[in-house]
Amino acid sequence: MVAASKMRKAQDAAIAGRPFTHLMYRIQRDATTHATDFKHPLLEVRPVRKRAIILVSADKGLCGSLNSNVFRLASQYDPETTLFVAVGKRAAQFVARTGRQLLAEFEYSDTPTYPQACAIAAFARDVFIKKEADQVSVVASRFINTMTQQAMSIEFLPVGEILTVGAEGKAFEKALAADKAESLFEPGPEDVLGYLLSHYINIYVYQILLNAKASEQSARMVAMKNATENAETLIDDLKLEYNKLRQGNITRDLLDIAGGQSG
Repeated sequence: MVAASKMRKAQDAAIAGRPFTHLMYRIQRDATTHATDFKHPLLEVRPVRKRAIILVSADKGLCGSLNSNVFRLASQYDPETTLFVAVGKRAAQFVARTGRQLLAEFEYSDTPTYPQACAIAAFARDVFIKKEADQVSVVASRFINTMTQQAMSIEFLPVGEILTVGAEGKAFEKALAADKAESLFEPGPEDVLGYLLSHYINIYVYQILLNAKASEQSARMVAMKNATENAETLIDDLKLEYNKLRQGNITRDLLDIAGGQSG
């Protein structure tokens, strides 16, 4: 019950972050019509010689194949040119065990907080702006439903075109296409978008953490349910085997008694 409650809270919080993405999507779309030469350090696209990976995992096991699926995806990157930012104890252990390059290690609680996300986003932003890495990606688990969690790898920096996601996002795009109203920027599109970009990446990381925690709680709940059912099946099988052996011993004792009396 506790795991289910935590999972629902994390899922609800993840959904609550979508309106900001919609706002950023509209501002970016309208700004491109006013400032075609807009430049920002977080938008700079460079040839990828070094890559940083924000690897998000659970702090504990007992959650099925959740961590192993994420680590299998992370292991596909070249260890010579990839730097890792571990988020979660299991992620740090994976990086150390496989001899990969660890830039930093962060922890996040059972209920991820916005300041925790801001710290991770700020570190990744500094790594990208200082050109320690030419691209920053996120490898984490995405919550789909209670039974399904998917390991994903998505580009984080540089910030590309901001898109809405899912059925709700498609409806939002249609609404934008039908809206002919012109946006007025004050102080200007460059200042507005530049100010919001840092907030956008903070909220983006926060959504990643919420999805990862919801996936962890859901996967652990399903794994424990399966373990309980397997244990009950094993107990039933052992009881049946015990009763068979007990009945066989009783039958053998009765045959010995009957044989002794006849002799």
